[in-house]
Amino acid sequence: MKLEKVIRAVPDFPKPGILFRDITPVLEDPAAFRAAVDGLRDLLAGVDFTTFAAIESRGFLFAGSLADALGKRVVLVRKAGKLPCASRRASYELEYGEATIEMHRDSCAGHRVVVLDDLLATGGTAAAAAELIAADGGEGAAFLFLVELDFLRGRERLTKAPVFSLVRYA
Repeated sequence: MKLEKVIRAVPDFPKPGILFRDITPVLEDPAAFRAAVDGLRDLLAGVDFTTFAAIESRGFLFAGSLADALGKRVVLVRKAGKLPCASRRASYELEYGEATIEMHRDSCAGHRVVVLDDLLATGGTAAAAAELIAADGGEGAAFLFLVELDFLRGRERLTKAPVFSLVRYA
């Protein structure tokens, strides 16, 4: 299945001049979702890891299925203030401001971790997640994305581990 044909292009969202890549149709179509999960799993062939660090919120959707299929752990990377226990936090720049993410302390110590999200744009969120993993004593094994927007060059910020994307837009 060609996921490029399923992912919807939404012009002028969230503001004029932006072409938003909407993965909602992938989630709504069981065959497309299965193709996405299978494709992401295949990209990880040969990668030695124990844990997925799933970035809120769409990263969660893929991490559960992949972790189940591969027998791996899932650690949640959430927006600030959403985790109930002691956590680490990292802030990063967005095109329109700053954001902060958190991860429970001691969730990655001694583990090889794949950072997983639905979309790689500028790379800020994934780089911040990698910072949290390293601060916690984990090792980055790879970055994994359903979609990559090549023209935003986010891959260039992710230099500590291989970067894998299933669908890339130039």
